[in-house]
Amino acid sequence: MTPGVRVAKRAIDIAGSLVGLTLTLPLYPIIGAAIYLESPGPIFYMQRRAGMLIGTEVRDGVSYPRFVEFHMRKFRSMRVDAEKMTGPVLAQQDDPRITRVGRFLRKTRLDEIPQFWSVLLGDMSLVGPRPERPELLVNLALAIPFFEERMRDIKPGITGLAQVSLGYSGRAPAESEVAAFEATLTNPFGLEEAEGAEADDMRMKLLFDLAYAASLEKLSTYLQMELSILLKTPLVMALGLGR
Repeated sequence: MTPGVRVAKRAIDIAGSLVGLTLTLPLYPIIGAAIYLESPGPIFYMQRRAGMLIGTEVRDGVSYPRFVEFHMRKFRSMRVDAEKMTGPVLAQQDDPRITRVGRFLRKTRLDEIPQFWSVLLGDMSLVGPRPERPELLVNLALAIPFFEERMRDIKPGITGLAQVSLGYSGRAPAESEVAAFEATLTNPFGLEEAEGAEADDMRMKLLFDLAYAASLEKLSTYLQMELSILLKTPLVMALGLGR
């Protein structure tokens, strides 16, 4: 990321998060009441996430990526005991742990709006790769070559190129151009037991995250990419294109 891009990105983050907080704060009591009435418990969900890649460490002869870690805020969209039996796992399409209100919040991306606070504080950016759970991200980086590179010198974002292009889970829409490459990216070794693995969707997301990272090399390409994603995000929310 060039110095010019770094300054422009932080300026857009501060201005955008202030506008976002101003516009969305009136929704907090409405969303909070809807969450509590269906599933009594905390309204917000704070979760440890991995941010920018800061290097590697070797353990038992294996190199593991290291990330800046922070606590991300979201409106709670799952049952209070969602991970009691499973531990940390990625959310799936039609996940039974998601409440009815939570399904609406995820589909419209409204569960993400408390993250404007994280952007204002500098833990996140408006646009960037989605932050994953640290324990899951390390496993994904070991399973998918260069997966950790999506976070090199880049803060995680509320929205991103993958999010406006692929939907919530990362599965390519059937009519999209990238769908033609899905067969070469998913289950690359043709293992029957690996069919439908979580890493498949992450490989699709990685393509878009790396494309976004490449745009940060010049101010002109960054501004074009950033504004395009920011303009598409409200449309994705309004049409409920997420899952």
